[in-house]
Amino acid sequence: MRIIFFGSPAAALPSSEKILDASHSIELVITQPDKPTGRGKKLMPCPVKKMAVDQDIPVYQPERIRKDPAVLEKLKEIQPDLNVVVAYGQIIPSSIIYLPKYNSVNVHFSLLPHYRGASPVQWALLNGEKKTGITVFELNEKMDEGDILLQEEVSIEPEENAAGLEARLAQTGAELLIKTISEIDRIKRQKQDHSQATYAPKLSKEDGMIDWGKDAIHIERQIRAFAPWPSTFAFFREKRIKIHKGKGMENQDPPSSSPGEILEVRKEGIEVRCGEHSVFLIERLQPENRNAMEAYAFSLGGRIKPGEKFA
Repeated sequence: MRIIFFGSPAAALPSSEKILDASHSIELVITQPDKPTGRGKKLMPCPVKKMAVDQDIPVYQPERIRKDPAVLEKLKEIQPDLNVVVAYGQIIPSSIIYLPKYNSVNVHFSLLPHYRGASPVQWALLNGEKKTGITVFELNEKMDEGDILLQEEVSIEPEENAAGLEARLAQTGAELLIKTISEIDRIKRQKQDHSQATYAPKLSKEDGMIDWGKDAIHIERQIRAFAPWPSTFAFFREKRIKIHKGKGMENQDPPSSSPGEILEVRKEGIEVRCGEHSVFLIERLQPENRNAMEAYAFSLGGRIKPGEKFA
């Protein structure tokens, strides 16, 4: 099958690899423009572009695909059988969606209609879900509302973070995509129940700021959900501290204190008072402009004592 592949991050790579392994042909990769990274702001290609260059697959990187007529002309020249979309990052216009023989399919990292949107993995973890999954569905003009082709449920491991869960879902999604392509002529489409829809909006860096007034289990989920991006942080002595690892301790009855206050420093980490009479143990953190370290080592170097506060 002649395929146009739309994708950008590393999570899209297993799908592109499976397509090639199954002897389908990726005629063109459409991906996000190179972005400035690092202190030098050097333009760097996304993982999908790197893959395409390595495989000698033509690449096109429109700034805004809805405003770029050249994309449609390229697709008309290729006459693809199918568009495959995996974490591309832009809204695709209907003129492109419906051009191929089999239209366009999207690999989405949730069990639709739950968690429509840009950040389904992160929001599932943040909300404490026990399971999520993959949905391969037909694109239409509305966000993640097309007919479902295939779905597969995936359990969420107790201490899993977004990076680990996304990597597992990417592999599951790739397998489900290949099954979808092989059965696309005979799969029975299933309409989504829009009344059951939930949403996973795009995250910003500031979403990672800890609110110590929340209970400790929520904060633990936030750290897992936002690893590696946008990451979770707090302020201590007016400097930003990233919190990489920790655990909530329920059923605590901390002494008279306020949210964010350090209760105890011990080898296992730094205990911080949270909302609803709970305590969060910071185990690993990263001070501003420094490498990540164990929280106890940080406490020794900074001579941190109970009564000080995280903001």
